Amino acid sequence: MAFELPDLPYAYDALGPYMSAETLEYHHDKHHQAYVTNGNNLLKDSGLEGKSLEDVVKESFGKNAGLFNNAGQHFNHIHFWKWMKPNGGGTKIPGALAAKIDADLGGYDKFRADFIAAGTTQFGSGWAWLALKDGKLAVMKTPNGENPLVHGATPLLGVDVWEHSYYIDYRNARPKYLEAFVDSLVNWDYVDELFQAAS
Repeated sequence: MAFELPDLPYAYDALGPYMSAETLEYHHDKHHQAYVTNGNNLLKDSGLEGKSLEDVVKESFGKNAGLFNNAGQHFNHIHFWKWMKPNGGGTKIPGALAAKIDADLGGYDKFRADFIAAGTTQFGSGWAWLALKDGKLAVMKTPNGENPLVHGATPLLGVDVWEHSYYIDYRNARPKYLEAFVDSLVNWDYVDELFQAAS
């Protein structure tokens, strides 16, 4: 199953002022496209052709670094675009998910602080996550293209903390980018869709 670059679910300028059209054009059209192109080349003769993207990610982890890095980043970015929407973020969280955040993570404010801290303290490139593991929500961080799938968890929300995700708009102020993501961009309806499917 060849990797394909999905269209953005909104216009390039739809996430302003929190994420610029320039960032989205570079990040989607150049970076994500490169993961797709390289991933397809590395998929050939890997023995994983025809498998689902999730299976390629899980089965290449620790065995085929080049394929894993590109497949992992492709998986992460397919969801990353959907994890954002215009006028998103904040506490507009569907009921069952909000209750689960209260029960497992000590409430929205604590989740927000822990999620921003995970993204801020991820050294170098990587991601911060809200994931479901063994029936409980957890905040996680991973390096490079890794994601919760390879740690026995289901990703429900992820934020890209590679510099190309924020440097045009925020320069080196990664915490400000993370605050803007949580407060103004998160598509909680999509997070809830993944939560319901995983529950």
